Amino acid sequence: MGNQSKIILISGPTASGKSNFAVKIAKKVNGEIVNADSMQVYKTFKILTARPNKKEQKNIRHHLYGIIELNKKFSTGQWLNLTIKTIKDIQKRQKIPILVGGTGLYFQSLINGLVKIPKIPYKFRDKIRLAQKKEGQKKFYKKLLKIDPNVHNKFDPNDTQRSLRAFEIKSYTKVSMYDWLNKTKPKFRENQFLKLYIDFKREELVNRIALRSTKMIDSGAITEVKNFIKLKIKKDHSVNKVIGIDELTQCLRNEINLDKAEQLISIKTRQYAKRQATWARSRMIDWKKINPTKISDYLKKLNKSSLKLDQ
Repeated sequence: MGNQSKIILISGPTASGKSNFAVKIAKKVNGEIVNADSMQVYKTFKILTARPNKKEQKNIRHHLYGIIELNKKFSTGQWLNLTIKTIKDIQKRQKIPILVGGTGLYFQSLINGLVKIPKIPYKFRDKIRLAQKKEGQKKFYKKLLKIDPNVHNKFDPNDTQRSLRAFEIKSYTKVSMYDWLNKTKPKFRENQFLKLYIDFKREELVNRIALRSTKMIDSGAITEVKNFIKLKIKKDHSVNKVIGIDELTQCLRNEINLDKAEQLISIKTRQYAKRQATWARSRMIDWKKINPTKISDYLKKLNKSSLKLDQ
């Protein structure tokens, strides 16, 4: 390892100021920034995905932003492979990699490795989802424990997504999700990461989201959607998840007015931020929570020597 430094991971809900925080850290510790947001990998959508702007990218090298064509599918596995190469390249140049984004699954794959579970057919998965809806989560979880006792105490019994995933994996592969996880080996050790999470209060975040939604529309988000519509991208492509596409498309078709579109974008963004916060509470327990009002204090204490790996 020599005198290698830690890899910095920065997460937080959407509109929490992650990109700006990452730039400040990069300037302080001679770092380079790597994208860990599943929507910011796509070309064209600079405004709607809140990609770092020219000012933020000035003098700090940014990687893996706007690299994928809109008509291409892009998986967590592809991101992980590109990210590992990028991290190693940054380290070779004696700089500090700083990963920033709101996609929890990306961070999870980097920290724990990516589980190589066989692809489960959609029909099979849909059948299980229907069963869960019919039975309700309480009964469904009890049924899950019967087929896979390894699940006991591993996650909140009310966590529908993880229950469904555990059930479909055990039913389809006959192997527990946790046995698959145990076979997975990450490329980096746990102590190589400094994990930071910007922890905004819900009310403050709601205001920031509303302001950002207005700014996006004023900055040209409608033009981005107009250009996107012309491309006739298939509905099953991940890029369609970009918040604002549906709402501004409805506006362009005169189905709703611009104020309504902006309001719907804010609502959907708040819902997304809530999902991110839920993920963080259950899967980012050991991340250092940074109060946004204390960011300056944190930056003052941070320096390159404090990032050295313990030998």
